[in-house]
Amino acid sequence: MSTRDVPARIGDLPPIGRPATSALLQAGITTLAQVATHSRRDLLAMHGVGPKAVTILAAALAERGLAFAD
Repeated sequence: MSTRDVPARIGDLPPIGRPATSALLQAGITTLAQVATHSRRDLLAMHGVGPKAVTILAAALAERGLAFAD
């Protein structure tokens, strides 16, 4: 899947960039609740998900009272 074909946002995920969004989509992750079942390390291991995306996701999780699995 080309990143051009990936929507800028999916589900309730914050805007984290198309490469990171594409990586999450390919892993079947479309909600913050699903993100919370993964560790930071797991997410960073996905091609396209970098430290900036993980920082944005961490802030969004915290706003909802959630956290990464680690």
